[in-house]
Amino acid sequence: MRLLVLGGTEFVGRAVVEAALGRGWEVTVLHRGRHAPPPGARALHGDRTAPDGLAALAGAADTWDAVVDTWSAAPRAVRDAARLLRDRAGRYVYVSSRSVYAWPPPAGCAEDAPLVEGASADAGPSDYARDKRGGELAVSDAFGADRSVLVRAGLILGPYENIGRLPWWLDRVARGPVLAPGPRELPVQYIDVRDLADWTLGAVERELGGPYNLVSPPGHTTMGGLLDACATVTGGTAELRWTDPGTVLAAGIEPWVQLPVWTPPGSDLHDALHTADVSRALATGLTCRPVEDTVADTWAWLRSIGGTAPRRPDRPPVGLDPETEAEVLAADAGGPGGGVPGNTP
Repeated sequence: MRLLVLGGTEFVGRAVVEAALGRGWEVTVLHRGRHAPPPGARALHGDRTAPDGLAALAGAADTWDAVVDTWSAAPRAVRDAARLLRDRAGRYVYVSSRSVYAWPPPAGCAEDAPLVEGASADAGPSDYARDKRGGELAVSDAFGADRSVLVRAGLILGPYENIGRLPWWLDRVARGPVLAPGPRELPVQYIDVRDLADWTLGAVERELGGPYNLVSPPGHTTMGGLLDACATVTGGTAELRWTDPGTVLAAGIEPWVQLPVWTPPGSDLHDALHTADVSRALATGLTCRPVEDTVADTWAWLRSIGGTAPRRPDRPPVGLDPETEAEVLAADAGGPGGGVPGNTP
């Protein structure tokens, strides 16, 4: 297989490149030159935000079996790439997002749920949901439904993460004791970036088309499973102080942002992020490794780079400030079950 990855040097793109090289594929990456691609990939340079950003592709005679694109800004950048490559690539895989569903998506949302309105393949940057939906439209317009694969990813975790969610939890749990937002048994859906990469390459081999929710099955793990794994890999001595969701919200703590991954049970946010129907992806080869593997490998990667994860400049920082956390823990220490390690609120 001959694969072109637009990007290919960070997080999702890098995982796809490494997985393809591991299969013996011939891989070309088009990137801005800020980070080195994995060894073994052929590198072309171009900035898709510049007028001549695709010149390195336009001037080449190469053809590819597939293109993988992770773009998440102005849809017109996806439009330009897809139009340029529609006669030179067999399939276009666009790593989109489950954010493209109209808010709030229903619990158990499948690929046929209503989508956000107002998106356009010709648009400049808007909001994340419409940018991603516009990217989907751009790919479908150029390649058609049969040759377009729309990977509607949920929460993505694993090595190379440059958003900061799992790295924040690992760093925080390593310092313990830590506010653990309950309940312990709260279901969590995510996709390990390497499982996303493997499914994506399998989709190319199977010549799939259309949209796919790509995230672990409901109940693959829980907040307890995730944070227990963090405690284990960082030394096994961290004290997880499970705190009632009502106490967390009453303190003004923002779910998902200040406490990454966590969303209040029964909320629209939890239904949207952690209850997706992934039967279509499972039927086409999706497999998900245990949460313990994702956490352990992310911790090993963090230590290998000095303990500080890279951060995308276009994403806000995540995590709870120490002062607020200390205040909540102190106030909750005397409540029923408050501050008791391992207690389920």
